[in-house]
Amino acid sequence: MFGLSKNRSYAIGIDLGDDIVKIAQLGYYNGKGINLIASGIQNRPVDVIPGSSNWQRWAIKAICELTANGKFQGRTVIAAIPASEVFIDHIKMPKIENKATNVNKNTQNENSFTKYLKWKPDSYDKLQQAVFSKIKGKLPFEPDDAMIKYIPTEQDNVLVIATERKKIDRHLAIYEKADLQIKSIAVWPTALTNSYIQFFGRRKTDIEAVVMLLDIETNSTNAVICRHKNLLFARSISIGTKQLDNKEIAARLVLELTACKQLFASMYKKAQIERLIFLSSQTVNKDICTQIAKQMEMPAQIGDCLAAVEVEDPYGSGIDRRGCQVNWATAFGLSLS
Repeated sequence: MFGLSKNRSYAIGIDLGDDIVKIAQLGYYNGKGINLIASGIQNRPVDVIPGSSNWQRWAIKAICELTANGKFQGRTVIAAIPASEVFIDHIKMPKIENKATNVNKNTQNENSFTKYLKWKPDSYDKLQQAVFSKIKGKLPFEPDDAMIKYIPTEQDNVLVIATERKKIDRHLAIYEKADLQIKSIAVWPTALTNSYIQFFGRRKTDIEAVVMLLDIETNSTNAVICRHKNLLFARSISIGTKQLDNKEIAARLVLELTACKQLFASMYKKAQIERLIFLSSQTVNKDICTQIAKQMEMPAQIGDCLAAVEVEDPYGSGIDRRGCQVNWATAFGLSLS
């Protein structure tokens, strides 16, 4: 027993969006559960256009300033491509002639884009080709620049995630210039799933339960449907807290979420969503969450990720959770990847 320690520091999770960068590192210490080691947040200046070269320079500077906090341990990071730059689609498993090309079932539990795939028809298996042929006409960017990952889920469904190579390269350049070691590029659906598993899906009954996770950000709402660690469905909707004061727009969000629920039901006829979990903590008024759940006719709960971790040193960790109006679900989930 001597010299052994159960202490562990996870990688630094970086949630870099168009308007804000959030950084968090979690750890596990002395059997006390998950602890927040360090965190930081910085908003984009109003005169910086998202995606521009100035935005890239701002991101590098902001990340350098935030990681200068001496509480962060190591330089290894897990980052995510913003939801606005990720294309997600759901398809049925394509039928292929060569039955020897089976899907490795372990891929459904992979939580990061550790293996990006540049499409080359002669280089990858027939299933990869079949998946690409089904989604290439839907891509909002040139198919030749697409990097895709497919995740077999349940009932012969496949979740497809794609983004542009140039955007991946841009993000890799940001972390390289910030002198950080990128462990992997993840995606927001798996980060949200990680937070749910760690903080709100720990009971035995949660293993088989299908839940809808709602992450309401400033200008978007990210929805995930999962069966514990198995990601089944994901969609980002361009309506967030800034727009929810408008009753018509709030009603449209409910319609969009209801459409997600209906599409899921048509894809997974043997599965039923048991409850909603709002992962937006205190950033969204509880009355709004109540109204959304009521109109969707679903039981719901508030999942406050910040309240679920130990914060032994609020000042040293860079956060005071009393009245905190920051949503940490994605950043925490990235650190846990």
